[in-house]
Amino acid sequence: MSQTVDECDRNDVYAAMCPCRDMLDLLANKWSALAIGALEDGPQRNGQLKRRLEGVSPKVLSQTLKRLEDHGLLTRTVYPEVPARVEYELTDLGHSAAAPLKHLRDWVEHNVGTDQ
Repeated sequence: MSQTVDECDRNDVYAAMCPCRDMLDLLANKWSALAIGALEDGPQRNGQLKRRLEGVSPKVLSQTLKRLEDHGLLTRTVYPEVPARVEYELTDLGHSAAAPLKHLRDWVEHNVGTDQ
């Protein structure tokens, strides 16, 4: 018997229909991990993020930021200025995800391309 998302009564990323998998998929995404890392030191504007995340397209960056916001990992603040200023900032949940992602980024930087 298969489960639906509503029927998953435990947080188990190994369970096929667990909603945890969507969060795992989001956090395992390269651009999500890098965007969260870029926001660790405080709020940033879209242009700042685009420069920091070398190689990301504007479309992919927008989609990534939207997904992170939808999952409660960051907030988007629009300031009533002309032109409008928009800033992205990690939430408490986003900061809690940033710590293990930083360890992963550090591990990658120290181990990829080195002789084993």
